[in-house]
Amino acid sequence: MAPRAAPSRFGPLQLALAAAGAAAAALDVCADGWVAAGYARAGQPGWAALVLALLAAASAATQACSWLWLRSDPPALRPAVPLWLLAALHFLQLGFLFRCLHALKLGWKVCWAKVEEEDEQNHMAFLSHDISMLRLFRTFLENSPQLTLLLYIILRTNKAELSQGLGICTAFLCVTWSLLDYHQALRSFLRDKYELSRGSSIIYFLWNLFLICPRILTVALFALLWPYGVAVHFPLVWLAMFLWVSLQGTDFMVSPGPEQLYRAIVAVILYFSWFNVAPGRTLYRSIIYHGFILVDSTLLALSWLWFGFPSDEHSYLVPVVAAALPCYLLGLVLRATYYKWLHPNVRVQQEGVCDEVDADGGGDRLGFHLLSVPEVVNRRMQWLAQTQFPISQQAAQRSLNGAAALESAV
Repeated sequence: MAPRAAPSRFGPLQLALAAAGAAAAALDVCADGWVAAGYARAGQPGWAALVLALLAAASAATQACSWLWLRSDPPALRPAVPLWLLAALHFLQLGFLFRCLHALKLGWKVCWAKVEEEDEQNHMAFLSHDISMLRLFRTFLENSPQLTLLLYIILRTNKAELSQGLGICTAFLCVTWSLLDYHQALRSFLRDKYELSRGSSIIYFLWNLFLICPRILTVALFALLWPYGVAVHFPLVWLAMFLWVSLQGTDFMVSPGPEQLYRAIVAVILYFSWFNVAPGRTLYRSIIYHGFILVDSTLLALSWLWFGFPSDEHSYLVPVVAAALPCYLLGLVLRATYYKWLHPNVRVQQEGVCDEVDADGGGDRLGFHLLSVPEVVNRRMQWLAQTQFPISQQAAQRSLNGAAALESAV
């Protein structure tokens, strides 16, 4: 790991990954339609309607965030198309795909430019950060509930086709990968941060996988016992998470109305996975959250075992459920291991610089050596990055002053 004073260059590998992300977004919609049509042909219109409803809700929320962000961005940072056309694309649920294609166009120009332009590199990073955040929203609003539904259907019918098995594995990987991609996007925004090493990235990916898998399994088992119970359980837990996020005082969107939309989306994410939204020490908040989810998931699993004692056809699930708790605890151990020994800031701390995710709010004691403000500032990701990686008040003021000056210049 080495400190860097400039953002990573956007090269052919990043361009290929961006193209793969755009293709995956389009194929995901087609796959959902194909799955819904298959359920309808099989005489299960309710399942088909639920798949499409999850797709529509996730798409509407993602498009709304994308449009609100575009409206709040300086005109110079928007795509060179009329505002009414951008509004129409978002209304037609094509805004996210348009963002991906626009990023590919700029990425191609940046990648093959004979002379590197710092402004274009920063603009590309600006677009990539927004796409990473929107992808995270879409994944948890659509893929996580659909994954739970798919697992429920397999358990309900007691049979799994090859396509369903592959779909479950792919969905789990997509959910955890979106979290890793989001975390890396935050790190790339802070120039003085140390890059995530390959080993640290693997541990980060695995701990999220081990924490999410048991959660989705227990929710699917509870749905198997009482299908309509999930319609009661989810709103109650979501409301608790929404109130918790609201009490932490998020300041992500530009106005109070859109901020409620952001908090509602974060509450859905928290139903499945930990997501930090407020600055300051996260250790105690993390303990409260994981304790709540552990108790909630345990109660769901025990309800299935007690009230719907596994029949012979579901007897194989008993050892699976028994392994869910160790799996979750292993995820917590990996998480603690990451922040204790594998976090990139460990080296910074060893060099005498206090800069950790779970900072104690010491204010001026926290500082960055190589803080520099990019010429194109993504204020949304800047706020989230400072939430995840606290910096000193003086450094933050320099960063915000630079951003304000640049925005006024634009």
